[in-house]
Order: sequence, then structure tokens, then C-alpha cells
Amino acid sequence: MTTFPRRFYRQVDHVSVDTGWQITLDGKVLRSPARADFVLPTRQLAEAIAVEWDAQQEHVLPHNMPMMQLASTAVDRVALNHDKVAAEIAGYAASDLVCYHADMPEELVRRQAQSWQPLVDWANHRFDTALRATTGIVAIEQSADSLARFNQVAHALDSWRLTALASLTGSTGSLIIALAVLDGHLNAEQAALTAQLDELFQAERWGEDAEAAQRRQALARDVTDTAHFLSLLKPA
Repeated sequence: MTTFPRRFYRQVDHVSVDTGWQITLDGKVLRSPARADFVLPTRQLAEAIAVEWDAQQEHVLPHNMPMMQLASTAVDRVALNHDKVAAEIAGYAASDLVCYHADMPEELVRRQAQSWQPLVDWANHRFDTALRATTGIVAIEQSADSLARFNQVAHALDSWRLTALASLTGSTGSLIIALAVLDGHLNAEQAALTAQLDELFQAERWGEDAEAAQRRQALARDVTDTAHFLSLLKPA
């Protein structure tokens, strides 16, 4: 059983520093979980994280602090391993979810054509790539130029946005869906529904058990949290 630390502070605030914003707990500057300097890029993100800390009750529950978790990942993991994380995420383009369409039943084929193919077309136009979609489960090889281009796109992101891209890609199983959210082409609800198209179709046909419903809800929550994180990175 996990034991969470008791709330040890009374006052939460955010303060401006030369390089951004910091959180203070009873006047003491908050550091990251790995004890690194925890400097946030925008006031909005600092305010949101301060609200999360202030909302903790008897214990500090990290799973109730999604902005803090994403920001900590950016500082403690992504900033220190930027190239490795970018390469890992870009690698999803080689077998992206939206490039693998069903060949039956007809209704699922229709829904994927309406939802997924436009995303493939958007990505190819937006990033000057040539991704191909296929039907069935046999793998197709995407062009080296396309994969190199997505690698370039991921590497060009700062650590904050790369953290968001990694979170979205991991949640949805699709670099293309993640990039669409990052670019403002899809909102969080659209992204979650797009990623869950197959599951929703099967649930309509055969019903859905509680565990599957919880997984879908968790995915939607993760996407929504990450989209909110992205919105807080924009200058006021």
C-alpha cells in the first residue's frame, strides 16, 4: 500500500524570477522531485500548479496533480534526455495507429476512412511527408524521408512541448493524433474519440465491461490534462 506524505505547508504562492516562474511553499522555493531547479516558463502554468498544491488536503497526492506531474517530467526527464525522447516518439510514425485500417466490417471501414484518413492527409500536407495507410495487420514500410521529417519535427520542440507530445503519443498510440493536438488541429475530445474509434465501435456492437470503460476514461482524462498543459504554455 502506497503511503503519501502529509501536507506539510500552509501557504502556496508563485513568484517571478529572471528565467520564469517558481512555486513557493511557506516561502520556500519548490524543487522538482529529482531536486532540480523547478522554473516554469509561463505564469499560467505556475498558477495552475500552485492551485494543485493548494488543493491538497491531509496528504499530498501526486495523481491529483497532473500539471505538476507533466512539468516534473519535462524538468527531470525530458530536458536531460531530449534527443532520446524525441527519437522514441518520432519512431511511432513507422507504425502509426491511423495508418492501419480495418478491412471489415464495412461500418468500421467507413468510420476509419472518415476519421483517420483525413488525419493522414493533414499530416502529409502539414509536415511535407508521404505517409501511407494500409488495410489489415501486415506492416508497411514508411519512407525514410517521412520518418526523418517527423524525427526533425520532434527534435525541434522545446522540452515542455516535447513532454506534451510524448504524453499524447503514449496515451493515444499515435504520433499523428498527438501532433494534431499540439498543432491545434484536434481538440482533446476529438483526439480521444479518434484514438478510441475501434474500441467505441466494438463497445457499440458487443457492449463494454467496467474495466474497458475505465481504460477509456483514463485515456480521455490523460489527453484532456495534456491539452490543458499545452494551453498553459502559451504566452498570456
